[in-house]
Amino acid sequence: MPPERPPHFSMLRSFALADFVTLANAASGTLSILLCLHYVAERERIYVWVAFALLPLALACDVLDGTIARWRRKHSPLGADLDSLADVVSFGVAPAVLGYALGLRGPWDAAALIYFVACGISRLARYNVTAAELSDEHGKVRYYEGTPIPTSLLIVLLFAVLFATGRVHEQLWLGAISLGPWAFHPLSLVYVASGSAMVSGTLRIPKP
Repeated sequence: MPPERPPHFSMLRSFALADFVTLANAASGTLSILLCLHYVAERERIYVWVAFALLPLALACDVLDGTIARWRRKHSPLGADLDSLADVVSFGVAPAVLGYALGLRGPWDAAALIYFVACGISRLARYNVTAAELSDEHGKVRYYEGTPIPTSLLIVLLFAVLFATGRVHEQLWLGAISLGPWAFHPLSLVYVASGSAMVSGTLRIPKP
């Protein structure tokens, strides 16, 4: 006798309320990326301002999903993985795309942005596999190893200030230098510093 087929959308039916809030986090980050692409194509400033605004909204969803999960006492490995994947989009890829859209477009800059995203992915993967051993007797993780990936919003804030003051594109803050065959924007080092802090094994940040 063939196995019974699961009902349509059975995976979505298994989601808890917190999981849908997590998906809202991912949706905010994805829309921010799409708006950056619109800006690159059309140079309409409103697209970037909305892209900036969506990332704090993603952070609010990231905080809220954990609050809802604790309130409803529904935690699951699926929810933890959803949270990490959403964070990669909203606090890893989206800030990197913002930097690219606003002037960090040289090959060396691209390497810095790729490094930043790779560090964010690595940091979240490490957290997922070490969360159990870092937890106290109540199952609460006591501290983060390395800075949490949402700290990338500090870079987003920096770029929002630069965008508001016209220090992007050809006027990008700190300018550009020749490094071998390509130009390099020193500002891209903020991504390198942020990524390195995320994967640091010596930084321990108390978890609220």
